[in-house]
Amino acid sequence: MKLFIVAAFLAVAAAVPSSYKPEYNAPGYPAPSYPVPKYTTPTYPAPVYPAPAYPTPSYNKDNKYADITATSQSDERNLDGSSQWSYGQSDYTTREESQVQKKMQGVAYDSYGKATYEDVMGNTNKGSSYWISPEGEKFTLTWTADDAGFQPKGDHLPVAPVYEYELPVAPVHIPFNGKGYKIY
Repeated sequence: MKLFIVAAFLAVAAAVPSSYKPEYNAPGYPAPSYPVPKYTTPTYPAPVYPAPAYPTPSYNKDNKYADITATSQSDERNLDGSSQWSYGQSDYTTREESQVQKKMQGVAYDSYGKATYEDVMGNTNKGSSYWISPEGEKFTLTWTADDAGFQPKGDHLPVAPVYEYELPVAPVHIPFNGKGYKIY
């Protein structure tokens, strides 16, 4: 019986038309040949430009910034994304700033516009700056910029006025007994 089933299966498999097709080979054609055109290459004389006449620099002593020079400078960049830099000048102006990468809570939007909260990398900056105005007034500015925003601090910055508000008094509730009479 088993031999009969195997023979029937092989007979059906042999009777099914094959879907195998031989590989198609495209006919070969020779590449076209075109005559090479003969053009003469034009020659142009090399232009002669006169050297520009720059005025001789003159350093005027009336320039109040001519004597200011850099007295110190540093710049450090680390592989973890943090950095520090600073400079100082001969007029006592200084500036220094540092930056550190930090994980913060951020909003990401998928392709459907749905907002999800996830951790993102961001920079936090801290710095300070010192300078003297032309009038001789000394200024110091320090700042922090992080996920809470930019927060500058300095004695010269304006301060919003503080208002004293008087809270309103709530009305006194007089209980009723449900029949329209006051309960005392």
